[in-house]
Amino acid sequence: MSIPETIETRLPEAVAEAPCVDLDVRPVLAAGGEPFALIMETAAAVPPRHVLRLRATFKPVPLFAVMRAKGWGSWVAAGAGDDWTVCFYRRADFA
Repeated sequence: MSIPETIETRLPEAVAEAPCVDLDVRPVLAAGGEPFALIMETAAAVPPRHVLRLRATFKPVPLFAVMRAKGWGSWVAAGAGDDWTVCFYRRADFA
């Protein structure tokens, strides 16, 4: 399986050490909701040199392209079952 170019294979050290803004959309998804607007609102409020750490029930592939177009890099990790963690970070903040 190849890794899409929008996803980092290794979390950059500076990003790993940055403070995080956590957003868990698993309850929204479990209730049948659509968390896209909440994710975009939260991303817009993330302070400079911080990371948006998103928890979801699936790998949010369409979101990677949206965030990349807005200048964000991403790193993803699969947890147990349907537990995914995605770290989004502004590429310019960690260049």
